[in-house]
Amino acid sequence: MEQKKAKFHLPGFTVNAKFNLVFFNMYRNMREFFRDEVEIASFYDAFSPAMWNGGRTIGGYTCDEANMRNIMAAFNNLGVPLRFTFTNPMITEEHLQDEFCNKILRLANNGLNEVIVTSPVLEAYIREKYPNYMITSSTCKRITDPAVLREELERDYHVVVLDYDLNNQFDILEQLPHKDKCELLINSCCVPKCPFRSEEYRLVGLQQIAYSEHMRLHPNEPFNMSDYSVDTVKKNIKCPSNGNNIFDSKKRSHHISPEAICEKYLPMGFRHFKIEGRTASRLFLLENYMYYLIKPECRDEARFLFLHNLERNGLIQIG
Repeated sequence: MEQKKAKFHLPGFTVNAKFNLVFFNMYRNMREFFRDEVEIASFYDAFSPAMWNGGRTIGGYTCDEANMRNIMAAFNNLGVPLRFTFTNPMITEEHLQDEFCNKILRLANNGLNEVIVTSPVLEAYIREKYPNYMITSSTCKRITDPAVLREELERDYHVVVLDYDLNNQFDILEQLPHKDKCELLINSCCVPKCPFRSEEYRLVGLQQIAYSEHMRLHPNEPFNMSDYSVDTVKKNIKCPSNGNNIFDSKKRSHHISPEAICEKYLPMGFRHFKIEGRTASRLFLLENYMYYLIKPECRDEARFLFLHNLERNGLIQIG
């Protein structure tokens, strides 16, 4: 009987494009290192300065059309979809005609790439103007009511990303329909039942809009990110999370281990698993990839070879 696959959705196809391409090539060519159930299904991110981006602010640089085309081709030519994190909850009608975001969707409109959404207004616009895209419902919606979640799963979404607070609520998970279209955020470093998470999504959304508008009006002038930094946002909302690595994540009640994915979630019918870390360090990504995707007995060798390949490609300097 064919083994059920865990479809992993990994962070970062912009500033970490080369990092992830090196890792994906290792996945293609050294499958003996990888857990048998692992399938790398997509990479998610947004080109800067995309106003529709949400969840994490993407700024500090600007992608031109040539750069976007090169990145799309690099992943798509390997058969890997890009999932655009157009999850800004603050998007309204006035933002729908944003030239940069519409250009992204036009350039990537090949039937392979996907979009993640939160704003109902933006979702309706994308469905009408760009019907080739499969749509994912974002965890930014913070749907924790089981009845509301069941309704969400009945809607026309390719995937629905669950709120991390439901990760180990098996009495709820077992009753969900369409488990094969549920996606679980497995390594969140946020505290359980964080009272500020929705407010942070709102503030980050406003920050992204401010940055995008500044770059449109004043492309040659620096944007004072310190006024809108995520650290400032977290300070304003007194973020209770004190750690941001895989070891801190393991201590959270909503953590999902690779063993649990294989032994519990796959047999229940869940197929999609998200690793967070779009704005995290490469060290963070490295350790999460080793933990979730690589066989325990192969981690040391896989880590060495991955670091070696990163150094050969000029992405890190070790020696």
